[in-house]
Amino acid sequence: MNYTLNQLQIFLKIVRTKSITKAAEELNLTQPAVSIQLRNFQDQFDIPLTEVVGRKIYITAFGHEIAEMAENVIDLVGQIDNKTQAYKGVLTGRLKISIVSTAKYILPFFLADFMKKNSSVELEIDVTNKNLVIESLEKNEVDFAMVSILPKTLNVEKLDLLSNKMYLVTGGEVEVRKGISAKDLFQEIPFIYREKGSGTRQTMESFFEKKQISINKKMELTSNEAVKQALIAGLGCSIMPLIGLKNELQTRELQIIPIKGLPIKTTWSLIWLKGKKHSPAASAFLEYLKKEKANVVQEKFSWYE
Repeated sequence: MNYTLNQLQIFLKIVRTKSITKAAEELNLTQPAVSIQLRNFQDQFDIPLTEVVGRKIYITAFGHEIAEMAENVIDLVGQIDNKTQAYKGVLTGRLKISIVSTAKYILPFFLADFMKKNSSVELEIDVTNKNLVIESLEKNEVDFAMVSILPKTLNVEKLDLLSNKMYLVTGGEVEVRKGISAKDLFQEIPFIYREKGSGTRQTMESFFEKKQISINKKMELTSNEAVKQALIAGLGCSIMPLIGLKNELQTRELQIIPIKGLPIKTTWSLIWLKGKKHSPAASAFLEYLKKEKANVVQEKFSWYE
C-alpha cells in the first residue's frame, strides 16, 4: 500500500458528494485529475471501492468502510496541525454548521467578527431544509445546527440567538381588500408553499390547522428566495420570515397583509447534541456567541427587533 493523504482526501470528497465532477469543483481541481487520483487509489485494493452504473458513481460497502477510516486519518492529521498551531497561540481547526435556508440571513453576522479574529479556522456551512439539517446533526456530522423549530426526536442543547417572526406577505402591486378575513383571503389569492421538510412549511401548516383554514394551494417551491420572487411577480401570497424581506419591503416590492394571529413567533437557535465534546474551534465559537450575541443583535438587527 502506497496511498497518499491527498488520495484519501479526494476519495472522501467523492464519497460525500457522490460525484467526481462535484468533488473536483469543491477541491478546485480538474475532473481528469480527480479521476486519475481515484483510479490510482482504487488500484491499491483487490476489492472495488466504487462502481459506475450508467453515468453515475456508487460507493461500495467496502468503499464506505475505507472512507470512514480515511476520515479518521484526516482528522488525526488535522489534530497534529492544530496542536502545532495551538502551541503558537493560534486557534485552528474546522467549524461545521448546518443551517436551514432562512438562517443564511442571520448566521453570517454572528460569524463575521469571530472569523476575522481567527483567520486560521476553516468554516463549512451547509444550507438545506430542516429535515436534512436535523439528519446531519443526528449523525454527528456537524458541530452545530441552526433552526427555528427544535427537533423533538433529539436530545440537544441550545443557545438562542434571535426571534423569528413570520408574516403573511404578497407582492407590492397585489390588491388586497381592507379587513378581509384569513379564510376569505386564502380563497381569493393563491397560496405558495415551501417544500415538505421545510421548517417554514411546518409552521405554516400548524397555523392553518389551528385556525381551521383551508388553502387554495397553487404552488410549492423549494426555497425562500424562490417564494419571494414568485410573490414579487404577483403569483400569490405566503407566510414568510421577516428576516429575509427587509429590502423588498423597503422598496415596496412586497407588502405585509395584516391578519389576526400573525406574526407567528419562534426563536432562531444554535443547537448541538447534548454531551457533545466540542473541538477547540467549536468551543471558542460558542464562548464568543455567549459573550457577543447581544452586541451583534443590537448592531446588525436593530431594524428587526
